[in-house]
Amino acid sequence: MKRTSTRTSRKASTVSKPVTVPAQAPAAEENRADIYQRITDRIAAAIEAGAGRWQMPWHPGADGAAPRLPVNAATGKPYRGVNTVVLWATAQAEGYPSAVWATYRQWHELGAQVRKGEQSSPVVFWKVNGPDEGEDGGTGSGGDAGGAAGEDGGDGRRPRVFARGYSVFNAAQVDGYETPALPALPEPERIGHAEAFFAALGADIRHGGNRACYVPGLDQVRMPPFPAFRDAVAYYATLAHEATHLTGHPSRCNRDLRGRFGEEAYAAEELIAELGAAFICADLALTPEPQPDHAAYVASWLKVLRGDKRASAP
Repeated sequence: MKRTSTRTSRKASTVSKPVTVPAQAPAAEENRADIYQRITDRIAAAIEAGAGRWQMPWHPGADGAAPRLPVNAATGKPYRGVNTVVLWATAQAEGYPSAVWATYRQWHELGAQVRKGEQSSPVVFWKVNGPDEGEDGGTGSGGDAGGAAGEDGGDGRRPRVFARGYSVFNAAQVDGYETPALPALPEPERIGHAEAFFAALGADIRHGGNRACYVPGLDQVRMPPFPAFRDAVAYYATLAHEATHLTGHPSRCNRDLRGRFGEEAYAAEELIAELGAAFICADLALTPEPQPDHAAYVASWLKVLRGDKRASAP
C-alpha cells in the first residue's frame, strides 16, 4: 500500500494540534489540557471516514489482513486500550504498514531518526493514585491506556486517575530502523489458541437457537451452534463480542453507562463490545469479517464521542 505523505504542507484531517518534528526533538509530554480532546477527535474522525463503506480502524485492511496490535519499539510491549484504537486509526489514515511506534526520544536512543516534517500521533499514559495523592504522588500504578481505577481504600473513596499525553511516531516515519518480521502462526494453531482463551474465561456459554447475545440477569452468553457460522474465525469473533459484554456484570467491572450516556448507553456498550472483540481478535491473530449490522450504531457512536471528550477515558 502506498503511504500518504505526512509533510507539514499537508492538511491533518484527523489530528488537532499535532506535533511536527522540528530541527530539534519536541518535548515528550503533550499538553494535558487537550489530550482527551485529541484522542477523541482522532477516533471520531476515523469512524466517520469509514462509515459509508463500514471500514473501521479495527477492520481488516485492503490486503485482507487484520490490524496487528501496535507495539512500542523500545520496550516491545503492546499499547493498550484507547491507544490501540488511535494508533490503528492513524495507521489506516496514513497507510503505515508497520505496527511499531515510539516517541522521538526512543527512536533516537534506538539509533533511528524521525524525518523532519513528520507528524505525530497522540497516546495517553494513565496513572492511578490514592484518593489523597496528587498527580505526582509517590505510589500508584500506571499504564499506557485504560488502567482500571482499582479498589477503594475501604473508606468509600476511589483512587484518582490522571492522564498524560505523549507523541509517538510510526516506524514508517523514521530512517535507520528495520521492522522485524513477525512469524505467522498457521490457522489451526491460532484456532487452538482461541479455544484455549475462551475456555479459560470460565464463562457460562450456552449453545442453541439462532441469536448470539449476553443475558445480564443470568450472567450467561448464548451462541448459535458452531456449524451455524461461516467458519471458526466468525464464531470466535462473535464470541469475543459477547464475552466483552460479560465484563460489565456487577461482579466484574460493574459497568452501568446509563448515568453517563443516557439514551446512548446501549450504543456506548456496543462500542465497548466492538472494540473489545477487536482487541481479542488482534491478540489471537484472527481476521474476522466486519459485521455490517453493527454499522447501524455509527451515528450513535459519533454522538457519544463528540458529546463527551472523555468518553474514551476510564
